[in-house]
Amino acid sequence: MVTIGVFDGVHKGHQALIGRAVELARQRGLPGVLMTFDPHPSEVVRPGSHPAQLTTLRRRAELVEALGIDHFVVVPFTLETSRMPADQFVHEVLVEKLHAAAVVVGENFTFGHKAAGNVALLRQLGQRFGFVTEGADLVSADDLTYSSTYIRACIDAGDVKAAAEALGKPHRLEGIVVKGDGRGKDLGFPTANLSTPKFAAVPADGIYACWFTDAKGKTLKAAVSVGTNPTFSGRERRVEAFVLDVDEDYYGQRVAVDFVERLRGMEKYDSVEALLEQMHRDVDRTRELLAGS
Repeated sequence: MVTIGVFDGVHKGHQALIGRAVELARQRGLPGVLMTFDPHPSEVVRPGSHPAQLTTLRRRAELVEALGIDHFVVVPFTLETSRMPADQFVHEVLVEKLHAAAVVVGENFTFGHKAAGNVALLRQLGQRFGFVTEGADLVSADDLTYSSTYIRACIDAGDVKAAAEALGKPHRLEGIVVKGDGRGKDLGFPTANLSTPKFAAVPADGIYACWFTDAKGKTLKAAVSVGTNPTFSGRERRVEAFVLDVDEDYYGQRVAVDFVERLRGMEKYDSVEALLEQMHRDVDRTRELLAGS
């Protein structure tokens, strides 16, 4: 039983599709296989067009395993892959390599050179090669269809609450904690400065209430700053987490930040004192928002 797609974000639409694939796999006594691609196909076909990435491959693997997928298969997407005719892709990948007995895809699924293949063609090829095909309806709510494109737009606008609604969980950024300027520590607000993956979907500049997960899996409250720190004439865009109620140096650790709510935009203050007053308010608000979470 195979389901195919990029599955970036593993949002509610993806969850429904994967759930159906797992259901069919269990009914037929087959392992559930999810096939995805790396890098993103658009980057190979149109270099420089890689969309902001909602989830790393490792995170995707964790999420789909939790949904019941048995095997997470990553196909290296190359120019040769992009030029493969639809019928060749089906025969060589789905039939010869994966021995698919059933395939579940979204109703808007396309494949093969210049995206010439669709669900109807996949169904025809399935009849030829001996597997069944099911095209699943897209998932929507309030006339809004859940998609990775929509979620990226929400995150880009800083609307992490809307993104979380479509994802079924808060948007997560992962990264290694690297050395910063040390200015936060001097001000009494030491921060963990995240080095995020190249294409990571970073929310709009501002201050956010977040959950911070350290390398040991411990989850803590955090007020997170995204931006250039204009009060100090900063130029480099950073993601800096002030973790509440702990005194620990996270340098070198791989950590995760889950964005719950945006508190405000990034502002420039006339004095350090005014900035500090606002930072205390941000921390208080973060405590309030996360208290019931």
